[in-house]
Amino acid sequence: MGLCLFLSSPLKLQPLYGFVCKLLKLMFSSWDLQMSCSNVVVMVVLSWIFFASSTHQLRSYETQILLQLRKHLEYPMRLADLENYNGDFCNLSSPPQISIKCENNSIIELRIMGDKPVNVSEFIGFAIPNQTLSGGFSIDSFVTTLTRLTSLRVLSLVSLGIWGTLPDKIHRLYSLEALDMSSSFIFGSIPSEMSRLVKLQTFKLDGNFFNDTIPEWLNSLTNLTVLSLKNNRFKGQIPSTVPRITTLTEVVLSHNLLSGKLPDLSSLSNLRLLDLRENHLDSQLSPLPKGLTNIFLSNNSFSGSIPDQLGKLNELQRLDLSNNHLSGMPPTELFSMPNINYLNLSSNMLSGSLPQHLKCGDALSLVDISDNRLIGALPTCLDIDSDKRVVKTSGNCLSFDTGSQHPESYCKDTGKDKGLSSGKKIALFAAVIGGIVAIVVLSVSGLLFFCKRHKTERTVVQHFTPKILQDDAPLGISAELLANARIISKAVKLGTQSAPAYRVFSIEELGEATDNFDPLAYLGESPLGKVYKGRLANGTNVAIRSLALCRKYSIQNLKQHLDLLSKLRHPHLVGLIGHCIDGGRQDDSSVHGLLLVYEFVPNGNFCAYLSDTSPEKALKWSDRLGLLIGVSKAVHFLHTGVIPPCYNNRLKTNNILLDEHRIAKLSDYGISIITDETEKAEAKGDVSKSWRSTKLEDDVYNFGFILLESIVGPIASGKREAFLLNEMTSFGSQDDMRKIVDPIVLSTSSQESLSIVVSLTNKCILSESSSRPSFEDVLWNLQYAAQVQATVDLDQKSDTTSQSELQLR
Repeated sequence: MGLCLFLSSPLKLQPLYGFVCKLLKLMFSSWDLQMSCSNVVVMVVLSWIFFASSTHQLRSYETQILLQLRKHLEYPMRLADLENYNGDFCNLSSPPQISIKCENNSIIELRIMGDKPVNVSEFIGFAIPNQTLSGGFSIDSFVTTLTRLTSLRVLSLVSLGIWGTLPDKIHRLYSLEALDMSSSFIFGSIPSEMSRLVKLQTFKLDGNFFNDTIPEWLNSLTNLTVLSLKNNRFKGQIPSTVPRITTLTEVVLSHNLLSGKLPDLSSLSNLRLLDLRENHLDSQLSPLPKGLTNIFLSNNSFSGSIPDQLGKLNELQRLDLSNNHLSGMPPTELFSMPNINYLNLSSNMLSGSLPQHLKCGDALSLVDISDNRLIGALPTCLDIDSDKRVVKTSGNCLSFDTGSQHPESYCKDTGKDKGLSSGKKIALFAAVIGGIVAIVVLSVSGLLFFCKRHKTERTVVQHFTPKILQDDAPLGISAELLANARIISKAVKLGTQSAPAYRVFSIEELGEATDNFDPLAYLGESPLGKVYKGRLANGTNVAIRSLALCRKYSIQNLKQHLDLLSKLRHPHLVGLIGHCIDGGRQDDSSVHGLLLVYEFVPNGNFCAYLSDTSPEKALKWSDRLGLLIGVSKAVHFLHTGVIPPCYNNRLKTNNILLDEHRIAKLSDYGISIITDETEKAEAKGDVSKSWRSTKLEDDVYNFGFILLESIVGPIASGKREAFLLNEMTSFGSQDDMRKIVDPIVLSTSSQESLSIVVSLTNKCILSESSSRPSFEDVLWNLQYAAQVQATVDLDQKSDTTSQSELQLR
């Protein structure tokens, strides 16, 4: 149409026409072709019109694709800005949850952060209301539409409720350099056709439900730098091809079901982060690259000694080998590496004596060697009274502090195990139990067969009780519990032997310990009863809780529950030392009261610390996270580490106590099995199911309010539902959040770390119990928030150090 106007209006456009002719004659004067000025003008104008038309069509084409993607995603609020927008999406001013970048009129980057994070621990492949996109969603159609954006280099689709198996046609996005589809409901396997995405540099599928093996073809991605597949259900071994991807800088495969050997990764010279936490890897530690700055291998089954090579990683800043089966003496170089600031070797089987001349690096700020078999004195540089670093040493046989240490014989007796690793002991234990079950099954089958053949005969059958294993059986669990498989091996893994042996006290002993329950020994009172401080004859300080019981409670059932309660041992549980049944004889049912004897935890409760703003007692955000993680580990153990599980644990900040090292210990756990729950169960004639009658969601819900108090301070205590309804909306914006969050938290937390815990708090106190996370998810999120905060603190410390050095210059 522009050409028609140009040619049909010679009078109006004649000056412009003449100018264009002169310009074209100069431009094309060397042409041999004899072309009239008008022909040249027509050609140029046609070319211009074609170019303009094609550009408009291309932009319109990709605009339609965006609108189709919005429809596939069922019109999420994050894409509301696309509705009725007639401008150029490449210049769209959008919230941070969506980003569209263009180049040459094509979309090269698409990032969308949704509001449907994964809140379930299991997913069976079907739509979940209010969690996933609807049952009508088709991931195949969605990806088909997506692949029409052939210029895409960066694609990030997070927390959008996408579900299904990943279609192989995603390989058509051949220009992709970064792919992130985390926090979705994608399951199955990673399609092999993705090996064609040779430009891919960042590959993240965190927080999904992939349940196949990690593919061997990953080394086809020759430009890959970040591989992150954490929090899935990947099984099998780490692919042997991973060490061939020499461009890798980050490998994050934590929180999966990986097993077998850790491959030799020493060839990955560019690798900086290795995170394999929470898997089932059970080999010895293999050589690792020299450039690593962060190594997280906790909660696996690694065995053998810690290689000396780890002590030569001069770039290393954080090393976590906790909760494995590592043995022997830790290399002394680990403590003195120039950049190491976080060293966690806890909950292993490390033994020997640390040398007194041990040197610690200047950057070392936290050392955890607790729950091992170390003996001797603590080196000077690990002095726990130092202001320079935090050192955790409980659960060893060290000589400096008998209050939180085992006797030296405990650590030396481990040599009598004939070289069996913890994993082998557990396997042996399982084999013994399996053998007993098999014998019982065969015996019953044989008996039935015999009875069938001789049903006309009257046969007297003598029943033999299965042989009870001796008290010195493997794993240190009582004979009765071994025979009945009441407590699983994780209980020992988490420190069943860290507290004194359980015993039954007489009322006279406890009266003497408290000066006949003198008012000066009174510590406080709760709905469960009064608490007194006492001192036993051997000098041990204890806390004695008095519980009022009904006369109809039978001694037999009460002892059964006390036996189960006495076996609960964990570093973050207040240890139950013994009990005393007050009133009547030990063999009748005339029970007037029950006295429970606990270890004494001297430093008050979490709530008091949250209320205290004095500089010496104020808890920074990182301190609060550490305490919350400790309590989460304890509750996770109560939910999954014992059979039957222990729920309804009266979680409150008042019940979180701090020991002399500011380590959190949960009190009042499991009391329900002795008080109201026992009464209900006896009324129904069923004691064995009393623990199962409560729901684990109650603990998650109550812990949500502990998180809330940790964020906003004790203002939240006592308000519960009213506070939730009236104040939680303040977390919706940064400005409102600043008005309610504890100033200490605001001044010591990073925005990302705080946001993770705020989001977790919202999930824990959801009204629908099935939507709340498991305690495993709670623990993982808190550990992640702590890791994020530690990184920020380290960066700030480095910046401060750099500025100080510059000033000195």
